[in-house]
This record gives sequence, C-alpha cells and structure tokens, in this order.
Amino acid sequence: MSQVNQVKLGAKFIADTPHRQSHDRCLWAARMRRDSVASHIPEWEEMRELASQIKKHTLTHLDEYLEMFERNLLANGVHVHWAETAEEHNRIVYEIFRTHGVKVVTKGKSMLMDECGMREYLDERGIDVYEADLGERIQQLDRQRPSHIVMPAIHKLRGDVARLFAEKLGSDPDIDDPTYLNSVMRRDMRKNYIKVDAGMNGVNFGIAETGGIVVCTNEGNADISANVPPLFVASMGIEKLIPRQSDLALFIRLLSRSALGLDITQYTSHYHGPREGQEMHLVIVDNGRSERLCAPYWEVLKCIRCGACMNTCPVFRRTSGLSYDAPYMGPIGIILEPSYDLHRYARLPYSCTHCGSCGDVCPVKMPIPEYVFYWRDTIVNSGQDEMIHRLEEDGMELVLRSASSLSKAEKLGLWALRSLPQGLLKSGLNPWAKWHANPEPPAETFRQYYARKRKEARKPDSNSQTPD
Repeated sequence: MSQVNQVKLGAKFIADTPHRQSHDRCLWAARMRRDSVASHIPEWEEMRELASQIKKHTLTHLDEYLEMFERNLLANGVHVHWAETAEEHNRIVYEIFRTHGVKVVTKGKSMLMDECGMREYLDERGIDVYEADLGERIQQLDRQRPSHIVMPAIHKLRGDVARLFAEKLGSDPDIDDPTYLNSVMRRDMRKNYIKVDAGMNGVNFGIAETGGIVVCTNEGNADISANVPPLFVASMGIEKLIPRQSDLALFIRLLSRSALGLDITQYTSHYHGPREGQEMHLVIVDNGRSERLCAPYWEVLKCIRCGACMNTCPVFRRTSGLSYDAPYMGPIGIILEPSYDLHRYARLPYSCTHCGSCGDVCPVKMPIPEYVFYWRDTIVNSGQDEMIHRLEEDGMELVLRSASSLSKAEKLGLWALRSLPQGLLKSGLNPWAKWHANPEPPAETFRQYYARKRKEARKPDSNSQTPD
C-alpha cells in the first residue's frame, strides 16, 4: 500500500477554515477543562506516577495476570477466546455469530475492533452491525473512519450532521439543533436495538483479580450492547489488564478528566459475567502487542486511550484525525501505527512539532516525544524516509558543522529577508508565507550583536580617572 501523506491530507482540512477553527476550538476547550480539573486535585501528579507504575508492573508480569484473568473469567461463566492476530479475532467473532444464527448486531465503541477491521469483515459476510455510539454511528453513516479516539465525529459541524441525517435518515436538513439531531438518531436506533441478535463492546479495563471487565461511556451504548441482546461478545487487547479491583478507582479518576475534562464518565459499567439467560464471550487479542512488549517503545502499551494527547497536539487540532488515515491518530497514532506497517505509516512520525505537550498531559506518563524520535531514527535506518528529509539533513549538517558555517548561514538568511523581493518571499516557493508573516529583519544577527557588546565592554571607560 502507498504511504499515508498526512501533510497532504491535512492541508485539505486546514484550507476548510470553518471546520478547522471549530475543531481546534473544541479540542483546545477539552484540554483547558483537563487542566482546570487537574489543578483542583493536589495529588494529580502523584496519581499519574502511580498509574504509570501500575501499568509498568502489569506489563512486566503480564503472563501471570492474563492466566489469573482467564481463570476468574471462566469461573464467572464467561467463554474465553485468544486471538493472536486481527484476522483470527475477526474469524472467532464471526464463528460465534454464525453458530448462533446472528444476522444483526449492535456495537458499542471499540478501538480494537476498528484496529481489526471487524465491522467491514462482518459486513462482507452478511452480518449487519449498527454502531450504538452516536459519533461512531455518524461516521458509519458517512462511511468515514472515526477522527478521534473519544469524539469520533468531532471534525464535523452540526450542519454536516443535519445534511447527513437528512440523506440517510430522512430528517429535516435545515434543523441542526443538537436535541433534534439526537432524537433523530434515537428514533432510528431504537428499532434496531429491539431486533438485534447480539451485542458487542470494547473494554477499557480488565481486572485480573475478579475476572471482570469495565467499559466507560457517556451515552450508555455499552449497556445497550451488553444487556439487551441474548448474546454478548466483548473484545480486549492484552494491555488493558490491571491487577486489582482497588486499582480501578485511580484509572477511572484519570480517564475522563484527561479525555474531556469531566470528573467522571456518565456510565462506568462493570461486567462480571452474563446476565441470566444470556451467553457472554470475551476475545483477548494480541495483534502485535507481545512484539511491542519486547521493543524499545514498549511503554506505548500503557496507553488507556483517553485522547488527551490529541486534544493538546497543535498538528492534530488543525488537521483532524482523518488526515492520519489510520485506526489510531494523533500523537498516539504516529508512534503506534508504524509498528503495524512501517512503510505505510513512515511519514506519520514527522507530523510533530516537538512541543512535548502530549507527554505532559498523558495520564500514565507515556514518553510519546521520545518515541517520535525513536521511530524517525528507525525510519531513516530502514530507508523508508523521504528524499527531501535527507536533503534537508545534509544541508543542515553543512550549516552546523562549524561556528563559522553557522555564522555565514545566519548572515545569508538576514540578507535574504532584507534584499529579496517581497513577491518572491510571499510566493509559493516559501510555504511559510502562506500561513505566517515573515519576521522583520533585525539590524544584526545575535552573533554580531554579542560580538559588538563584548568589544564595547573591553573598551576603557573614558570617564574613569587613572590614579597618579
């Protein structure tokens, strides 16, 4: 497959000013809410450190906790399946549905199922899957990927949703009131909830000590998928495990505050077995996670999928999640997707300004900025980098190899700002000028200023008196 060009895809969104401004404003508001609630918890940084240590401990003892988890799941009456790959996960889920005669499924939010391409897999085999999450359902109707881990349709305006619902659901295209649009979706989905043969969900946390799974939502879509149908299938990556029930409160406190700046999600649902008369299955998925556990970037498995890194990232906020053309987007996407397909996602680690904000807000202290450099180094060493980057690096090597070379480059840049025609400086040959104003050229470079000041300081003071 061809490489994903996030810069090119992002440019389309940047050029769409209303969508870009709304997207940036909404995500930055979530970041500001996160900062506000965090500032009211004196032990916030201690919580982040503790969560990081718990995840590290779990990942370094993962085999033991997975065995404990399976034992307790089976004791709770849950059917347990293990999937090494995405294809195996999809095949297991399909076989469960096929043997039960399932034709219609309601699905709660699950990044893992998106990662595995499960909905498309089932659709090809004649099983209808209805997304129960509002944002996911909007994206499903529009045949688009989710654009955010937590807010799948955040890149859309209300008018976009009104037009989409009018086309797909027969609503009034001129009414973009959120209450009305919610009622349209509710009316459409209720008839599907009643007739579904099975429900599916992702998992936020698996608890080894109890064999329970926990799902956090703001719309209750997990409960609809888990409680209404006679068959319930959940899918969980092996990294979602935590050791004890007592550990859960810490992660619940961190998750919603980091994601949306809310004290807690509206629904925190605990499932410790099937309800009466129901059959429950859990598919535990590897899909490359064991390999990552042995890799230098293994702490990527600490991620709890809160999306805080996306809300703060200046690149993501202005280009949208769709520009990454991957199941995982934003900062977590640029350090995770290359591990799935290095060639296809080789350009993603370059979609970063190195501001470091993603690492600052991560609730489990994942070193995202360090991993960006790791992947850039890996990409260069594997020959997957772009020629323009090599030319830039070779050019900078010439500039930075000595102080005199740097000084000459500074003087040349200053001369260009002063002397080149404005028509050239503001043309397409200078991409910076499209979105920025060129700086006013100073009278001298810092190096010249510093040399002048040193020279002046060495001159004797003419007003000073010499002793006789």
